[in-house]
Amino acid sequence: MLPNLLTLARIFSIPFIVACFYSDEFWARFLATIIFVVACITDFFDGYLARQWKQVSSFGRFMDPVADKLLVSCTLLMLSGAGIIIGIHLIAATIILAREIIVSGLRQFMAEMMVKIPVTRFAKWKTTTQMMAITCLLASSMFPDIAFIKRSGLVLLWIAVVMTVVTCIRYLKFGAVKIADDLNS
Repeated sequence: MLPNLLTLARIFSIPFIVACFYSDEFWARFLATIIFVVACITDFFDGYLARQWKQVSSFGRFMDPVADKLLVSCTLLMLSGAGIIIGIHLIAATIILAREIIVSGLRQFMAEMMVKIPVTRFAKWKTTTQMMAITCLLASSMFPDIAFIKRSGLVLLWIAVVMTVVTCIRYLKFGAVKIADDLNS
């Protein structure tokens, strides 16, 4: 039960992150960053606790990646809209968003074929890297004079893009093999 509540808390945190971020007050931007970090930490604990307590559920398996995608996608859109992610870096955000939509569609298609797409450890590292990048970019809005924070966030964002493309290709290959197997049987 608690693991699913942590997953839902990640989703419900998104409007609070956005509301706090769009305040010009330092404390509100700080609070947005803290809420985001806490939401990211729940990503580890929901799965860990579900496995430890043997409470892995279909709801949790479905909602956990949805919560991650919503958290990452909404904050990337927010940071882009606020002018923190600009110029060529918008390509990075677009690639990440596109991958999330493609993989979600593939998962849905594979589910109709009764095929589960396993989440890889590399995909988990990809999500962690995305979350680290976003944390730096959120923090950069509080400290605009410290260029290192924003630069670090943008470098991590591009590292996440490479990981994003690799995981997307892996998932598409997996899907293609399953579809070919289905056609051949």
